[in-house]
Amino acid sequence: MKNIFIGNLTTKVGNDDLKEIFEEYGNVSSAKVIMDHYTGKSRGFGFVEMLNDEEAENAIRGLNGAELDGKKSQ
Repeated sequence: MKNIFIGNLTTKVGNDDLKEIFEEYGNVSSAKVIMDHYTGKSRGFGFVEMLNDEEAENAIRGLNGAELDGKKSQ
């Protein structure tokens, strides 16, 4: 199981969007966009947990630098 950091997200990307993006590469056990405690808005990053290490590595290779909603992911 791998926990993957994803950065440079737009404020439009939510938990479900993040999960859907990563599910193209395999099984996702959780996806969470980190929200600002005071404003309730996205802080621009999140974490995705994938069950299979190989699928996680494929997702990292496929999405690193990919454009998500107009911004390049990190």
